[in-house]
Amino acid sequence: MTANARALTVENVFGGYGGADILNGLDLRVGPGEIALIIGPNGAGKSTAIKAIFGLVKVRAGTVVYGGENLTGLRPDQIVHRGMCYVPQEHNVFPLLTVHENLEMGAFVRTDDFSHQLEMVYEMFPALVEKRNVQAGTLSGGQRQMVAIGRALMMEPSLLLLDEPTAGLSPIVMDSIFEKIREINGMGIAILMVEQNAKKALTFADRAYVLVMGRKRHEDSGPNILADPEVAEMFLGGGK
Repeated sequence: MTANARALTVENVFGGYGGADILNGLDLRVGPGEIALIIGPNGAGKSTAIKAIFGLVKVRAGTVVYGGENLTGLRPDQIVHRGMCYVPQEHNVFPLLTVHENLEMGAFVRTDDFSHQLEMVYEMFPALVEKRNVQAGTLSGGQRQMVAIGRALMMEPSLLLLDEPTAGLSPIVMDSIFEKIREINGMGIAILMVEQNAKKALTFADRAYVLVMGRKRHEDSGPNILADPEVAEMFLGGGK
């Protein structure tokens, strides 16, 4: 699977819920094939940023441009057709459907033969093969996350948005999910993720943003931000 080379550019975005803005002039960019990470304190607007990009939060001002096309104001179903998919932190599987049915749901708007994509997902997540006929709601947290990511991959996206993909997972499972994220990126798929396990994710992020009150406070490569003592003291628990 080879993704098309497209860049995401978010410029001066304001938006939030109801009449209140959570994002206050957000700027960020994800280049083709990059892994970009959003970190910051609780309430900084990290998940809101991902949702605004995907059309789940109203953007009051500013622009979201992907592959040269202005996506601002488009619905999520329209954005999916532009090559972008989103995996939420919670409620990210259909619990009463089987694993296989969940994956098929990821391709519900496709009209072509997607059997090759199913095979790819099962190859990437072999733990799901024996669970293919099991209801997704009975799976462990790590297995549900595999299903959620696998379902997003069914659309063959060029950009994958991940909201807290390792939240609540054990260190071993967390490392496994991070490995899969890097494997997906190795296929040419760009990744933009919000991640609570920031220290680990910063080690391999091409680009990282520190958000504070809905605005970009710092931007650099992941390793550089990880090595910055001031950033570490303020946002990473007091050091490396």
